[in-house]
Amino acid sequence: MLQGAANKEVSMDEIVALAKRRGFIFQSSEIYGGIGGFYDYGPTGAVLKRNVKEAWWRENVELRDDVVAFDSTIVMHPLTWKASGHIDAFHDRMVDCKVCKHRFRYDQLASLEQCPDCGSKNSFTEPRNFNLMLKTFVGPAEDSASMTYLRPETAQGIFVNFKNVYQTARKKPPFGIAQIGKSFRNEITPGNFTFRLREFEQAELEYFVPDDGNDLACFQEWVERRKEWYAAYGIKPDRLRFYELSDQERPHYAKAGIDVEYLFPWGWGELESIAHRGTYDLDAHMRLSGKDLRFYDEAAKTHYTPLLIESSAGMDRTALTFLIDAFDRDTAEDPNGKPTERVVLRFHPKIAPVQAAVFSLARNKPELVSLARSIERRLRPDFRTQYDEGNIGQLYRRQDEIGTPFCLTVDYETLDDAKVTVRQRDSMRQERVAVDRLEKHLRERIG
Repeated sequence: MLQGAANKEVSMDEIVALAKRRGFIFQSSEIYGGIGGFYDYGPTGAVLKRNVKEAWWRENVELRDDVVAFDSTIVMHPLTWKASGHIDAFHDRMVDCKVCKHRFRYDQLASLEQCPDCGSKNSFTEPRNFNLMLKTFVGPAEDSASMTYLRPETAQGIFVNFKNVYQTARKKPPFGIAQIGKSFRNEITPGNFTFRLREFEQAELEYFVPDDGNDLACFQEWVERRKEWYAAYGIKPDRLRFYELSDQERPHYAKAGIDVEYLFPWGWGELESIAHRGTYDLDAHMRLSGKDLRFYDEAAKTHYTPLLIESSAGMDRTALTFLIDAFDRDTAEDPNGKPTERVVLRFHPKIAPVQAAVFSLARNKPELVSLARSIERRLRPDFRTQYDEGNIGQLYRRQDEIGTPFCLTVDYETLDDAKVTVRQRDSMRQERVAVDRLEKHLRERIG
C-alpha cells in the first residue's frame, strides 16, 4: 500500500461502530472472542456486498457479448500453485518481537530498532519468509500426499480451464472470462477492518487478446471502463486514483500495470489491479502440465498463446469503500423543528441495501398498519423495501444510517387523499405522492 495523507472526514472507529450498530458487519465468532482476519456480513451488509458484486457483474459480464461467466472450485490440484508460482514465491517476510511475541510484516515496520507494540529495543528476530497460502487436506489421511491449499486467488481456475471455456463457449480472442468467488490468504497481520482479510471475495476478469499490436490499447480501454464504473456509482473522484506502476514495481513479465487506490482514513489503499500479464500464466501451466492451452485459429490454421489483460478487484474492499465514501454528517430538524446532527450514508440508490422504507405513523392504528404493509408488499418485487413502525424521528435516523434513499410514511391523511409522504434522504425534502404513482415516482429517481 502506498503511503499518503489520510481521509480525516471519518475515523475507522466510527465506521466499525456504525457497521455493527446497523447490521453491516460483525466480527466472526464474536461470542468466542473473534478470530483475526474474518468477518461476517449482517442483514444490511450482506445486501450491500451483494449489490456491489451484482453491479460489477452487470457491467463486466451481462452487458457485454465478449465476456463469459465462470465459477471454479476453491480447492484445486496442488500443482496448480506450483505452476502459478505461489508455492515458491507467494511469501511475506515476517519478524517476531522476542519480548511481547507479536508478529509483524517486515515491510510494514518503520525500523527494526524498536517494537511498535511494547517499545522494546532491538528485540526482533531475523526476517524470514512466510507462505501466505492456507493448507488443507483432501481425503481421510492428513499427510503430505493429501495436502493441498485453499486458493489464494480465483484466476488460476480460469487459466487451467482456458481451452475448455473457449471451445464450449465458441469464443475467440479478444474475449474475457469472469468470475466472483472466495479466496484465502494467511495474512501475517490482517487489519483495517475488512480491508485486509484472510477470507475474502474477488471479482476477476481475464481478457485474452491476440498479439496483433492492439494489446496496450485494449489495456487502456479496460482502465477507462473501470474509471467509468467507479464514477457511475458515485465514488468521490478526489478520493480515487489510478496509480501507474513503474518498471521496478511491476512483475518482470508484466507489460503495464495500474493500481486502483482509494483514500481510506489511514491513507491510500489498493482496491483493484489492472495488469497486462502477457502470456505468463498460460505458458506456466503448459510447461508444468504438458497440456496445450493455446488457442487454435481455424481461419489461419495456426495455434497461438493469447496475451492477457487482467482486472482483479477485492469485493470486500470495494464494499468497505462504498461504506466509507457514503458516510456523512449534517444537521437536520427533528419532528419538533429542533436542529440535530445526523449521520447519513449517501449510497447510490442502486447500491443501497434498502431503496424504500415504508412506515406506519401509528402502530396502534390497524388501518394505517395494514395500508403501509400492503404498499411495502406491492413495491417489493421492483425495489428493495423494508417495513417499519415507531417514532418517526427514530425511523428516519435508522434509515439514514443504513443509507435508504426514500422513506414513505402512511399517515391519517392517507386515508382521505390516498397519498403518502415521501422523504428524500439527501435533501430531506418531503412531498405528497399518490399511492398509485409510487412505483413510477421511485423508478424515475432510482433508475
